[in-house]
Parts: sequence; C-alpha cells; structure tokens
Amino acid sequence: MVRAGASSGDISGQNEQAEEEEGGIQMSSRIRSHSPAEGASADSSSPGPKKSDMCEGCRSLAGGHPGYVSHDKETSIKYVSHQHPNHPQLFSIVRQACVRSLSCEVCPGREGPIFFGDEQHGFVFSHTFFIKDSLARGFQRWYSIITIMMDRIYLINSWPFLLGKIRGIIDELQGKALKVFEAEQYGCPQRAQRMNTAFTPFLHQRNGNAARSLTSLTNDENLWACLHTSFAWLLKACGSRLTEKLLEGAPTEDTLVQMEKLADLKEESEGWDGSEEEEKPSSQQDVVEGQELSKCSPETSLMPDCNSWNVAHRRLSVFRSLRHMRQVLGASAFRMLAWHVLMGNQVIWKARDSDLVQSAFDVLRTMLPVGCVRIIPYSDQYEEAYRCNFLGLSPHVQIPSHILSSEFAVLVEVRTATRSSLYPTLFDDEQSLNKYEFVVTSGSPVAADRVGPTILNKIEAALTNQNLSVDVVDQCLVCLKEEWMNKVKVLFKFTKVDSRPKEDTQKLLSILGAAEEDNVKLLKFWMTGLSKTYKSHLMSTVRSPTSSESRN
Repeated sequence: MVRAGASSGDISGQNEQAEEEEGGIQMSSRIRSHSPAEGASADSSSPGPKKSDMCEGCRSLAGGHPGYVSHDKETSIKYVSHQHPNHPQLFSIVRQACVRSLSCEVCPGREGPIFFGDEQHGFVFSHTFFIKDSLARGFQRWYSIITIMMDRIYLINSWPFLLGKIRGIIDELQGKALKVFEAEQYGCPQRAQRMNTAFTPFLHQRNGNAARSLTSLTNDENLWACLHTSFAWLLKACGSRLTEKLLEGAPTEDTLVQMEKLADLKEESEGWDGSEEEEKPSSQQDVVEGQELSKCSPETSLMPDCNSWNVAHRRLSVFRSLRHMRQVLGASAFRMLAWHVLMGNQVIWKARDSDLVQSAFDVLRTMLPVGCVRIIPYSDQYEEAYRCNFLGLSPHVQIPSHILSSEFAVLVEVRTATRSSLYPTLFDDEQSLNKYEFVVTSGSPVAADRVGPTILNKIEAALTNQNLSVDVVDQCLVCLKEEWMNKVKVLFKFTKVDSRPKEDTQKLLSILGAAEEDNVKLLKFWMTGLSKTYKSHLMSTVRSPTSSESRN
C-alpha cells in the first residue's frame, strides 16, 4: 500500500512586516494516498490540494474555514493556523518534513522524538505517536508533531523544553482517543467482527471509506482551536526563553554563580521528573544561595493557561531602590542596616506584609555578590544564620534572646505608625509606607563616628549625590562590587592557595587598601561568594608543577 504524509495543520509565527516565516509547528498524519478515482487533485497555482477534494482524514479545517489567528500585541507577531502554508517555499519545506517524519525519519520503536534536517530545508524536531482508531488496520493511526527552525543550534538547545511540552499535548490527545476507542469497542468489538468475516483484500474491505479525522477519533469538535492555542503558546514561549547576550571581556563572578545555580536547578528538576515523588514535604523550606524558590500549589500547571499569554502579575515593589530605602529609614538606621548586610550578618525583617519584606530584600541584596545571598523570604519560625542571611518573619514569631543581643544580627521591625506621615512624601506610591514605622535594632549598633568598610562609604556617597540618577547609582554599585571581588580573588589565591604567612597577608591588605578591621571582615565574607568555577580553575592551575617552579 502506498502511503504519504499529509499535513493536518500548520501553525507558524510571522511578523506583520515579514514575508517569510522563520519557524513553525506542524501536525501531520499518515493516511492512505488518494487515487485519481477518489477525486484528489492538485492545482498548479496552489501550494496544496483543494480543500473540497480532501477526504476527512486529510482535512484539519472544514471547507471554507478561514483558519485561526492570534495576535501578540507585545511583539507585534501573528500566529496563524491553517490547512497549508500559503508561501510556496514554506509549503515545500513543511511537506518534505511531514513526509520524512512519517516515513524514513523515525526513532527505534517508531514512537518518540527525533532530530533531522539540513540548512536548505530547515531543521526538524519530530515526535511521532499513535492514536487509537477502532476502524483502522492495527486499531491505530500514526501521527507526528514537528517543529521546524532554520537555526540548528537554537532548536537543539530547545529540545528539552519542546520535548516536555509536546509530550504533554500528545498524552492529552492519546487519552481522549483511548476513551473513544474503548467506547466503540464496547459497543461493537471490531476484532471479533473482523475474525468472523471472510478474508478479503484490505483495500476492498474498506470499500473506499476515507480515513477518520482527528476530531472524530478524539470526539472533540474544538480540537483544532485548542491545538492552535497550545502551538501558538509553545512558539511564543520557546522564542522568549532563550536570548542572546553580548558579553565583553571575562564574565563577572555574579554571572558565573548565576550560571552554576541555573545548572544545579536544572539537574534537580531533571531528578524530580525522573522520580515518582514530585513534591517535597511542605514543612521543608527550600533555600538556594543567591535566589529563593517559591513553592507552587498542586493546581499550578507547568504550562500556562492557553487562554492567556499574560505574564503573572508582577508585584509593585514597595522599596524601589537603595536611595528610596535610605530616605524612608533615615541615614543612621540605613547605615546600620547596610553595615550588617555587607559584613554578612543575619538581617531579620518582621512585618505582616510579606511583599514589603520581599521588596526590602530585593533592594538590599544588590549590595552583595550573588553567591553571598541566601534568602528565606517569609517564615513562621526563626531560621538559623547558617541557613540564610536574609530572613523574613511574621510579627508573632519569637526570636531567641541570644539572637536579639548578638552583634552578628540586625532586626528591622515594621510597626503601625502612630502618625499619618512619618516623612515627607516625595513620590505618589509612597502613600503605602506612611502607615508603617521602621525600628532598626542590633546587639552591636554602629557608632556614627565609625569609619566602616570603604565600600559602604562609597555607596553612601553615591546615594547622597542627587546629581546621579538611580540607574547611574546601580551601575556604580556594580563597579564597586566587581572592584572588591577582584580584591577577594587576590586574597583567596594568596591565603588559601599559596598559603602565605600572616605577615605577608597584612602587607597585601595594605597594598589593596583593605587593612582596616571592617574591610578584612568584608573580604572574608565575600570570599564565600566566589564561584566554584573560579575556585576549581585556580586550584588546578596554581598547584601544577610549572606554576610551582615559576613561583620559586
């Protein structure tokens, strides 16, 4: 029997100004090819066969159906679904991909994902699967969902993301088809009927009946509209999850640490996917250095609702910047708080409003390297300092007395203000802060005449300079952190790798301009934020024989 792959749907993303689509998702089915007697025809002026000449199994949309169009206003991209691509060149690419995905390009076992393609016809991610059909030979039909991109590297990097999402769509289709199959078999078992029927050639036995449509196999009249929504969301999400970023020079320590954290999270997620237990006990707090993990409710799906592409509502920060926080808390209270943050002491906020606490941590963490940040945003019990250096607590939580009197912790209590306004309102959205009073206490208050770490004095100088905008202050903060992280690297190599004596270390600190006690404490704390990549590279290169000979 001659078989051909016929496109049952095409979904592609195109810009309003663009004339050619750069990528798309198609769904193709494997059916019996039409003979001239069955009335199939191909018009030379049209990329594909006329819809009026198609059998039910070949058609995704009814004759005369205009198709589906979704318009993304954010990016001015239109996602179009129709029977065949209108562009002749694109039709040729899609048709070849469909045929190959259902004939020669299959994985072992025939059902599963596979990658193929070339630069001329595009690169294809194809996932073949079976759909139950009580009237089909073997009681199943062969379908495939394919993704076509001209960028091979981008498609390969998107493989894990596409595989998980497409597999979810396939599972839903197979589940619907299985229910229909079981209902039909219960009413009229086809296996017994075929065994009791005298042998006749299969083609003659079909008596010319066309293949059943996917909507019939799944008993879902809105199937193609749902697939349009799912495929359009998949194209948008796949296009926005990976971005190119130009990096000039060596990556910063913050960049290296963030890359390591993302790699760790990816390994953990892969481990969770492969295990039967997908949820952790709710009593266990998830904390990651440099970022916090928020638990999702069981009802939360990995794929966003197809009816909406809007990103989850982003909370409006109460504290917008360090300058804003300094203006709210006051100069002396902010200096005490910033000193404890830079020294690595535990910073505790007690408030009823968790969003207020989160915004405070988002602002304060900008003073530290990413690797030095460990946050528990909001908890109903006190957590030890080794677990987090930023801790948010509800007002009723009791803090141990030794913590309250410790010089290695600072407490910020957010109380209801006794007056309508505690400070002049400079911005419209500061009205929400007028109802709060902020009390900053510590077992070791910072004296006003204390010099403090050098970086703190420079930060305060930038914050008080009204000629500098908030964006300029942010860039200044990045430069200051990188400057002091370079000093941390020198100190780490000098003390941990080369094991130099204490006298030489003191000379080095003087050269670095960090001989004061507060500067030394800061360098030691920031040393914990060095990336594993840098540490392992330094250990492997410095302890090699060639480096030892050059040092001697």
